[in-house]
Amino acid sequence: MDSIEKFGRTEEEAVAEALKELGVAAEEVEITVLESGTKGFLGIGSKPWKISVTKIFDPAAVSKKFLREVATAMGASIEINAELKERSLNISLLGTDAGRFIGKHGQALDAFQYLTSLVVNKGKAPFVNVILDSENYRQKRKETLENFAKNMAKKAKQQRRSIVLEPMSSYERKIIHAALQSDKLVSTFSEGSEPYRNVVITPKRY
Repeated sequence: MDSIEKFGRTEEEAVAEALKELGVAAEEVEITVLESGTKGFLGIGSKPWKISVTKIFDPAAVSKKFLREVATAMGASIEINAELKERSLNISLLGTDAGRFIGKHGQALDAFQYLTSLVVNKGKAPFVNVILDSENYRQKRKETLENFAKNMAKKAKQQRRSIVLEPMSSYERKIIHAALQSDKLVSTFSEGSEPYRNVVITPKRY
């Protein structure tokens, strides 16, 4: 429930009831007075206040709440920073347990990113692009993959044969393709089906 209408003898009473039912604090909602109440004379002819309370959609707050719940369930202690820029929500995890959210080759991180995106975008529009990182893993992984791609391209040119890389996620395949895009002596393409789709580096022939 994101919005609710309530009656009360006073505006404060109506708001308090609405906040209690929605389970939120006053700073998390927008309050609109639909009908102003009156006390009447000796209680006769009194009219209650009618207000509308609507939750403010805050992607950063929603993501942090979800990830805190996940961390609690995992028994992990982490710090969560979330910043919304235009329609992109950048989330970074820090702390001694942040590494538990990464997994092998970032597979766990991708899974948590996907789940966070589902929670943030559930029933909302427009779509918010969620980017989840932990201990700056994605930048470190990007640099590692770029160096790896260049080394494999060198090998392909020296041995004059195609090099088939291990299966990677779509995100990591894009890094490989981009890293070798300016190399005029090799070409790259992806083959196979998810989740076993991989990049092939092929030397060009002149």
